[in-house]
Amino acid sequence: MTRVLHVLDHSLPLQSGYTFRTRAILKAQAAMGLEVRGITGLRHFAAGPDTEEADGLIFHRTPGAASGPSGLREWREIGALSDAIVALCETWRPDILHAHSPALCGMAALRAARRLGLPLTYEIRAFWEDAAVGNGTGREGSVKYRLTRALEDHVVAGADAVVTICDGLKTDLVARGNAPDRITIMPNGVDLALFGAPLARDPAFAAELGLGDGPVIGFIGSFYDYEGIDDLIAAMPALTARHADARLLLVGGGPREAMLRAQAEASPARDAIRFVGRVPHTEVERYYALIDIMAYPRKASRLTDLVTPLKPLEAMAQGKLVAASNVGGHRELMTDGVTGTLFTPDDPAACAAALAAMLDDRSGWAAHRAAGRAHVIVSHDWAVNAQRYRAVYQKLLGTALSISLPAAA
Repeated sequence: MTRVLHVLDHSLPLQSGYTFRTRAILKAQAAMGLEVRGITGLRHFAAGPDTEEADGLIFHRTPGAASGPSGLREWREIGALSDAIVALCETWRPDILHAHSPALCGMAALRAARRLGLPLTYEIRAFWEDAAVGNGTGREGSVKYRLTRALEDHVVAGADAVVTICDGLKTDLVARGNAPDRITIMPNGVDLALFGAPLARDPAFAAELGLGDGPVIGFIGSFYDYEGIDDLIAAMPALTARHADARLLLVGGGPREAMLRAQAEASPARDAIRFVGRVPHTEVERYYALIDIMAYPRKASRLTDLVTPLKPLEAMAQGKLVAASNVGGHRELMTDGVTGTLFTPDDPAACAAALAAMLDDRSGWAAHRAAGRAHVIVSHDWAVNAQRYRAVYQKLLGTALSISLPAAA
């Protein structure tokens, strides 16, 4: 049986979009007949054993800590993770190393792959220098930004195969001089076996949250600046002026939470806005069941234009209407007026107008819901999309080696 070791920034039992995508990949690959494990770097800060089982998956941890000034500290992180990969490979012998961004993981895996003589796949989920700008911890064009980009380019050049989550990232890599045929797109997806059977709305739960009987607009995710939740809150006075019974349900947390709560409290529509904080992933479907329209008002930026988010796909799988800002990452996931509704980014008035128009005319709701769910089933089901790894791995291992994968679905 072919073994694949995934090199990760962090993993389950921590909960994030990163760990959920990892879970989906590893579960789908295991179902395909591969033997898979993960190893995390020093940024997996959760306490736990050196080898940990989470949701039926095995993850190994990198021991120790890295200190020193910025730059040296990251270089030490790379060294520690690379050494941990090599040590693990002495006992659990993988056929392929599969590293996932950030580039710190990719560089550690590249070092280990060269020491071990193993092929390396490097998978980019986002350019982390752009993610740092988006979440307010970095500045475009800074020394750190340029160094991170240079490290990513080095890993991409050294990897035997490259995977990205969307066309936006691939197009950017090709513009940097990388050959298109080296890059495979592995789009974000939904595990429909886990997250594809929508629950019925619970009226008692809705009453407990004070949502009333009117339409509910929802956002479920992390509260980063680039998500544009401030624009969604700013849209609520205009929306409630046309639909007084509309409510906004915000589920999640993050760096902008305190600011957003203060903004909502100062809003004329504050009585229509509900925060519930972070909830366990196992409870998320209960909240989806309360929501009529999922809103994703991401701000226009390099990050949001290049990277496709996961949450709109989850919403479509749950049979929800989707309203999203007209940025590149959203355009790659949905068709305006068919599987979603797009509005001008960074514009609360446009957001309010789009949501109000959807509430004004509900005649097409059933068709939009059906189209969105069908789109996920056809193009974003992990059980289907994970088959794309077959060609990547077969090319790395060579035709003379056996790879125990089932026939394509």
